[in-house]
Amino acid sequence: MYDIAVIGTGPAGISAAITALVRGKSVAVVSNPASESGLYKAERIDNYPGMPGVTGAELSEALISHARSLGAEIFTGKVQTILPNDDSIFVGYGMEMIEARALIFAPGVVRTSSFPGERELLGRGVSYCATCDGMLYRGKEVCAICLAADAAEEAEYLSSIGCNVFTTDSKKIAIGGENRVEWIEIEGQRRSCDGVFVLRDSVAPDVLVPGLELENNHIRTGASGETNIPGIFAAGDCTGTPYQVAKAVGEGQLAAFAAVKYLDAQK
Repeated sequence: MYDIAVIGTGPAGISAAITALVRGKSVAVVSNPASESGLYKAERIDNYPGMPGVTGAELSEALISHARSLGAEIFTGKVQTILPNDDSIFVGYGMEMIEARALIFAPGVVRTSSFPGERELLGRGVSYCATCDGMLYRGKEVCAICLAADAAEEAEYLSSIGCNVFTTDSKKIAIGGENRVEWIEIEGQRRSCDGVFVLRDSVAPDVLVPGLELENNHIRTGASGETNIPGIFAAGDCTGTPYQVAKAVGEGQLAAFAAVKYLDAQK
């Protein structure tokens, strides 16, 4: 088990990881490939103190290298599930799972909009994780909505364990049923099914953690990055504007200080 799990390898996440490591905590960082981030693709950054003209790729690689040099373990994969427990938090990514005593959200801005019926039927036939929930649908009719690079692989996995899978990459979707998923409507055509796997590149934080409070579509935090859920903190663009590297770095440090304080109080 790690002391702290960090979601995101951007400035906020890496700043949080570095701060926690310096304070003697073990840290696991989970993220989509850094090269997919908006920061990495930036041609030139002129407003980060002391590093004028640095490219996004150069800054991103320097941040990750720094964290690794201090002992951060960095895992690449899409975070699909977060399960807070009494004294730990499980983070599922790809087909793997890690456990930590505290969590810091720093995924940047997650720009996803839900399909009609998606949130209402989450956990009642709607899932984001083929590995986690696929076995519940063996022999049943399921739809895989393929909106991520690895979606075809996840759909194939569902087929391999005995699900009757049909796929779509349409964004004109509606999901419905009385108390659980009973049908999906694709481009105006309705089809019966028992489950729907929404396979996106990322999942909104409040969907990953039901009950996580938002404010203006960002994670609501206190001055030190604490959320309304004990042991879960947030930093960077996911907490609101301005979307700036310097702000993200500072918030990552504050969130790490708060997480360390939280963990030390549990001893």
